[in-house]
Amino acid sequence: MRYKLLGQHTGIRLSEIILGAGMFGLKWGHGADIEESRKIFDGYVEAGGNFIDTSDTYQFGESEEFLGEFIKPRREELFVTTKFTMSVDPKGGILATGNSRKAMVHSLEQSLKRLKTDRLDLYWVHFPDALTPIDEIMRGLDDLVRAGKILYIGLSDFPAWRVSAASVLAELRGWTPVAAQQIEYSLIERTPERDLLPMAAAHGLATVGWSPLGGGVLTGKYRKGEKGRNEGMGGRVFQPENTPQRTAIIDALEAIAAEIGSNPGRIAIAWVNTKGVWPIIGPRTREQLDDNLGALELTLSPEHIQKLDEASAITLGFPHDLLSTPSMRNRMTGGKLDSFIQPSELAR
Repeated sequence: MRYKLLGQHTGIRLSEIILGAGMFGLKWGHGADIEESRKIFDGYVEAGGNFIDTSDTYQFGESEEFLGEFIKPRREELFVTTKFTMSVDPKGGILATGNSRKAMVHSLEQSLKRLKTDRLDLYWVHFPDALTPIDEIMRGLDDLVRAGKILYIGLSDFPAWRVSAASVLAELRGWTPVAAQQIEYSLIERTPERDLLPMAAAHGLATVGWSPLGGGVLTGKYRKGEKGRNEGMGGRVFQPENTPQRTAIIDALEAIAAEIGSNPGRIAIAWVNTKGVWPIIGPRTREQLDDNLGALELTLSPEHIQKLDEASAITLGFPHDLLSTPSMRNRMTGGKLDSFIQPSELAR
């Protein structure tokens, strides 16, 4: 396991693959019991992992409860994160859900009890609720940092403009900065490249990517008749092989796997890492964990990366496609594009 910094605002050093604990528990009807969850947790930590992600709503609180037992003996060796917005109770009332300060504080207090810890290393706002102003969210989180209840702040599944606004607002008002964003990102979900990834780079945020395997479809196992999340979770957080491009992506993964003696899932995780995005793996068994961690042993060649990039390519859309044309770029440099020293060249 290697380690890298969490963005440009923290100095914290964390393992390059994150353990997602969404499968810790059985209250969703699909997951792992406490014995299997402990095997997954122990295997990850033994491999050098120290970055663990969960949410109050995962398995309706059971994920946090399991983790609370597991982390007790080694709390200071681990970076533990959880989320709030939707409430641990699927029937949570109007005041227990959303991103208001009241919901935030209540959710945090309950998560700390389940996790058996006095503070969180990072607290994610799970989703924007389309109602709470960004200054209410950021001021509430800053108060929790000052109270010693959380150390770092993250925004999950937020549009780029809201994350950007939060980052600028925090800087102007002297509040705790946003450290990271969490988004879906994989070979079959590359749309964050349009705005979310450039925005994070501009503001110095780490990007954490959930579902690097597209809910498992990128492993190729559904071609063999396996069911997994497609049935176990009613199709939620699952990307089916339902387009010619998705078929081409899985074909490319299988071809590379045959060439280098690996498997499609490991290659898909390794590809996410090459894009500067932190992959979150969400194994349901110890066997799946060990297989996912095999991605750490891979070094994809430039040719492999190019092949996967081409198979999964998306259009960036307006205004990106317009502004990136050679004629437009040449106009904007007074006809001197070929002789202009690009910023990346200045850094060499």
